[in-house]
Amino acid sequence: MQYIADRLYHQNKWILMIFLKSIVQLDTANLQFKLKKICSVKKITFIKRTFCFCFLYLILISSSGYSLELTLEEYSENPYGNIIFLRHALAPGFDANGEPDKFKIDDCSTQRNLSSIGRKQAAMIGEKFFENGISFKKIYSSQWCRCLETAQLLKLGEIIPEPSLNSGFKGIYKKEISLSKLKNILIKLKNEKKIFLMVTHYGTISAMTGINVDSGGAVAYNTKTKESKKILFE
Repeated sequence: MQYIADRLYHQNKWILMIFLKSIVQLDTANLQFKLKKICSVKKITFIKRTFCFCFLYLILISSSGYSLELTLEEYSENPYGNIIFLRHALAPGFDANGEPDKFKIDDCSTQRNLSSIGRKQAAMIGEKFFENGISFKKIYSSQWCRCLETAQLLKLGEIIPEPSLNSGFKGIYKKEISLSKLKNILIKLKNEKKIFLMVTHYGTISAMTGINVDSGGAVAYNTKTKESKKILFE
């Protein structure tokens, strides 16, 4: 993989050198034409190389037996990383009916909350963690009602509200600031050997792990390698 990356770097470096040489040697009248030509070639070449790189990456993953998913049972036998991000259980509807100015973090009536199915889902997830012998040193949760209720229904321990896990709904919370704070927390947990649970939202999990999950979905995250795997509850 390192060899492939090096080759891509050096090949793109030569394209850049050709471009710079063109700027030095060409007069203003010919510069625009040459620039368009070079950019066109570069764009086509980049697409081809990207496709080839992705294709080779998939082959390497398949041949090595590496998987981006693991069952909860597999996780319990060999924990992957020390963080589990859990998206809140099913909560249909819209926060504050889509009106950010009416949203209040301490007023659940302004937020979408767990449905009866969502509550059963959260309880079931807690049971599966317990049945597989998975316990947590600490359980952090977004301050939003649906996350706190999900965490409570797990019945796995004390819950610590954590603002950096909050959703960036309609700009109420600055997503960039929250994610920055969350990254700092993860850095501090880098050498922790025990497992931490973080109940949060779709956007946060996606931004931190690159993996999209449905309501009640979970992702295992390794704070040392910053790699992730989706956890399958079934």
